[in-house]
Amino acid sequence: MAAENNIVVANITTPANFFHALRRQLTWSFRKPLVVMSPKSMLRNPLCVSPIEDFTSGRFQEVLGDGFAEAKKVKKVLLCSGKVYYDLLEEQRQADRKDVAIVRLEQLHPFPKKQLDAELAKYPKAKIYWVQEEPENMGYWNYLLRFMRRELEDVVARKPSASPATGYNKVHVKEQKEIVARAFDKPREAVAEQQIKSETKAAEKAITD
Repeated sequence: MAAENNIVVANITTPANFFHALRRQLTWSFRKPLVVMSPKSMLRNPLCVSPIEDFTSGRFQEVLGDGFAEAKKVKKVLLCSGKVYYDLLEEQRQADRKDVAIVRLEQLHPFPKKQLDAELAKYPKAKIYWVQEEPENMGYWNYLLRFMRRELEDVVARKPSASPATGYNKVHVKEQKEIVARAFDKPREAVAEQQIKSETKAAEKAITD
């Protein structure tokens, strides 16, 4: 359906960029359907905010770069789209990983190859990985390969599955942490230890409450 620029598909991560996406729809001299894949859980994320000046100036950005990493130190680029960005961002800042850059695809169709190439050019020596929450046989991994088969090193995702979700929140949270850990090359033992601490803290809180 999205071939031949038939529709626009976006997975937007900031309020300001969402505003500019809607504004762009109105200012275009033609009409194309806009499908926004951003989940409502983003409304509750305290990191998902934009300063007022981002609304009053600028335009819709198909690709958003990294403002935390240091370009000269970057050895790895995590390319992603949607809310998984905030999981990666949290780990990047907590671990002070200035050697890992996170680049967001805000627009998926039509594919913004020119804008993405310009952003990735900042990290000429870095290896590029696609990160997604979905199982490897779902999501945008196969779609990305059509445009970036040579550039992409590999994918960081859930293992291939017949179902798009586990159906169990604890399993989902554990898998989500494992995705982030793999993206930042953390050992599985560290994830297990973190999970135990998190569950212990939750149990202690339940007892005191």
